[in-house]
Amino acid sequence: MSKHQKHTKLKLRDNDNFAPNEISIVGTKCNVIGDLVQQVSEKLQRYKLAYLDASHKEEVEQKTVDSFTFHSKGTLAVFAKNELNKFNQRIEFSQHDLVFINGNHFEGAKQILILDKDKEASVLKRLAQLNNIQFIIKLTDDAEYFDFLEERNPQIKNLLCYHISEIDKISKHIENLIKEKIAPIQGLVLAGGKSTRMGTDKGTLNFYGKNQRDVAIELLEKHHLKTYLSAREEQEIGVENKITDKFVGLGPFGAICSAFQENPDVAWLVLATDLPFVNDEVIKLLLKHRNPSKAATAIKGKNSQFPEPLITIWEPKSYTLLLNYLAQGYSCPRKVLINSAVEIIEVDDDFIRNINTLEEFKAAHKEIND
Repeated sequence: MSKHQKHTKLKLRDNDNFAPNEISIVGTKCNVIGDLVQQVSEKLQRYKLAYLDASHKEEVEQKTVDSFTFHSKGTLAVFAKNELNKFNQRIEFSQHDLVFINGNHFEGAKQILILDKDKEASVLKRLAQLNNIQFIIKLTDDAEYFDFLEERNPQIKNLLCYHISEIDKISKHIENLIKEKIAPIQGLVLAGGKSTRMGTDKGTLNFYGKNQRDVAIELLEKHHLKTYLSAREEQEIGVENKITDKFVGLGPFGAICSAFQENPDVAWLVLATDLPFVNDEVIKLLLKHRNPSKAATAIKGKNSQFPEPLITIWEPKSYTLLLNYLAQGYSCPRKVLINSAVEIIEVDDDFIRNINTLEEFKAAHKEIND
């Protein structure tokens, strides 16, 4: 008898304890950890970084209202009642490339161990959480490995070791940890539209001697992207890699969310089938200028006001944003792009012309084949 499953089984995001990518710093005073985080962050300003710490104040000011204070320079100070748990923090930190954690207070999935000769007892107390040390930092020249560290991990001295003053080298090592977590890209060809204005399935239109959905798939596969066809459940399309809409009735927005539900750990390069002028050069440009620190990398026509959401690389961090917009009653992917931190690439408007009517199809077919 099969076991009853109460909830739908979904693919879980590859998260660490509190964030998609995190590293705790263990082994020395809190102020030393904070200073190190500040110095490294200044070297890695191209990335979105965060720092998880605990307050040392014995007395906490009690307020009857949560306060959010914005500054014209683009900063926000928050004073609010909040409880720390891995589920809330994974949402809170979903837009960050890396979260530094003060290991004196919280346990991180990856660790940096600082050797401080005055903190042997502190390190021994946290020995169990030192299960994935990435590298070592010596606080002083005479700092040594404690005996219990070698007993627990005989290979610990083989790990790279830096002096606390080697900020450039430490920053480069941390940058490599960020790069290791950059999501691979897969392709998503949108073929689930109802093509009301066209009067026939736009994915079956023939501009280049075959169905346009096949042309789009081949265009993305040419760039070594495993590519899926997005379709409605009732569409009978004989394609091996297919993702049917789970977010029904939401058009392209629902197709993108359905792809992330299928795999939340990849970036999706989305391409609609009604864009026959998108060519190899446009895809190359999009891939070349991809910025995984942003929510998305999108194409925009030079004379267009807004980006084109259906020639866009949607990063895993955009999934949270999409669902937040959906919760507010919005299902426009362009609205998400316009109001989020995204990378914009401009191309000539001719490359991103939508073909929506029979007259537009005839004109485009003639242009392509003349």
